[in-house]
Amino acid sequence: MTNEGEVCLVGTEERRVGEGMVIIFRRTPNFTLQTSNFQLRTSMPTLARLWSRLHPLPGGTWLFSRILGWMVPYTGTIGAHVRELEPGRVRVTLRDRRKVRNHLDSIHAVALVNLGEVTSGLAMLTILPSGIKSIVTGLTIEYEKKARGTLTATSTVALPPAITEETAVDVTAEIRNAEEEIVARIVVTWRLRPA
Repeated sequence: MTNEGEVCLVGTEERRVGEGMVIIFRRTPNFTLQTSNFQLRTSMPTLARLWSRLHPLPGGTWLFSRILGWMVPYTGTIGAHVRELEPGRVRVTLRDRRKVRNHLDSIHAVALVNLGEVTSGLAMLTILPSGIKSIVTGLTIEYEKKARGTLTATSTVALPPAITEETAVDVTAEIRNAEEEIVARIVVTWRLRPA
């Protein structure tokens, strides 16, 4: 029996346990991980529960980030790692590696957009009240300098006190390099309205 917080390898299976939840991954011949009989719907309550269960565990933030990438496949293509997830505040990192690089030997502009969008989106979703529908209606990004090395994206958001009619909210994410220099700033416009 595996206890909470333990990771055990059984043959080609890896099991992670947390608060009554077991996630089984199978290692395939090409060294990717596949989930077995595990389905999630993309919703903030699901993500918040998953985060609260996984983040304290060894490797829990990594596992949460992989599951997020599985739930939102395009976001998963950059391999971002969610480091902090609090109501209205998110911090996500991205390793510099060939998969996210361009021909100029720096991290690709669209990978930066993807990183900023997921960071600002998670920040928004962590404080979105139930009964409010949301959709992204615009996105702008300013590139300050070439992005190299491990990047850290942060986003903080505060909502208006009451959303009684359609409202536009801009959410900003800043992407910094290891020297804390801003390499890109993204603004995502969300349309919010009562359901």
